[in-house]
Amino acid sequence: MTDPVLSISHAHLSLDGNAGRVDILHDISLEVASGETLGLVGPSGSGKSSLLMLMGGLEQATSGTITALGQDLTAMNEDQLALFRRDHMGVVFQSFHLIPTMTALENVATPLELAGAKDAFARAAAELEAVGLGNRMDHYPNQMSGGEQQRVALARASAPRPKILLADEPTGNLDETNGAAIINLLFDLRDRHGATLILVTHANELAARCDRVIRLRDGRIDSPVAKAAE
Repeated sequence: MTDPVLSISHAHLSLDGNAGRVDILHDISLEVASGETLGLVGPSGSGKSSLLMLMGGLEQATSGTITALGQDLTAMNEDQLALFRRDHMGVVFQSFHLIPTMTALENVATPLELAGAKDAFARAAAELEAVGLGNRMDHYPNQMSGGEQQRVALARASAPRPKILLADEPTGNLDETNGAAIINLLFDLRDRHGATLILVTHANELAARCDRVIRLRDGRIDSPVAKAAE
């Protein structure tokens, strides 16, 4: 295998809560190849989303190392991690995280502007067209359905052409029809931009489309890396 896009070695994650220190992830090691689609599955509380947050540098590992595109994320501070995500990663959350005072076009253009793109609004418009929202660019999030908001979030994550696309339960807040549409869009974005896609899901139909599936339980990899069902 060529050098992995993302590599995790003996990662642990513990967080301090009201009841004291809680161990979230235990001795996680895995590698993700360029262009691969990896599904993270498991029961609620198994550590799936926490593992995804480690991969994106949104949580810092208590111990172990996490390397993305040859860069050690565990050696970076918050500002360095933010810049790395801006330049190399797209993140899609279950709850959209759109800026309510910005239109769809402005939400998608903002990360491009922050990255210094001269054609930020043209690229944002093209990405919204690609997810079927060409006629909704001037609408605000509260004027859109959940499915439309998730399309905006997908457009925002993919517009900078990230090498790694992370998605945390991207269909979790959607009905079956909108969820199916978002699944198709995710894989279309992966194919168009050649991104490596890593996603957390409870949806069997989404996991089945991944190249590999890893199951977590109680903060550990519960089963050997397995091929998704055909």
